[in-house]
Amino acid sequence: MDAIDQRIIALLVADARASYAEIGAKVSLSAPAVKRRVDRLRASGVIKGFTAVIEPAAVGWTTEAFVELFCTGRTTPAQITVATRRHPEVVGAYTVSGQADALVHLRAADIGHLEQALERLRAEPFVTSTRSMVVLSRLVETPTTVAPA
Repeated sequence: MDAIDQRIIALLVADARASYAEIGAKVSLSAPAVKRRVDRLRASGVIKGFTAVIEPAAVGWTTEAFVELFCTGRTTPAQITVATRRHPEVVGAYTVSGQADALVHLRAADIGHLEQALERLRAEPFVTSTRSMVVLSRLVETPTTVAPA
């Protein structure tokens, strides 16, 4: 991956609907050359897909929290992955260093909905306890991109 690929990725992260011609004008390549590069980046797994970014409040999911999961001793990341994918309120799950075994990001319609989601998450057989932090406001949120070359 070279500096042009990194610029193409950054432009796609900013606007995945930009045409190859628009991207090409910004990176000094023809539209077909940009398409070839994007196809190569997709084939190699650098670009995993394209998606719409939704504003959670616009669809009624105005409450969010980060939940630290504390698990039984032999819980694997795969078990946590399978379990958290069963809960539609989970928008991210991560293994972490420190006291907790995992950090889970939840979004819900309101506090009642969040409480229900937490109860279901706590009911997973390997979860021994949780510690929750409700988000008051999102200050910075950026799409994933690569660092400049």
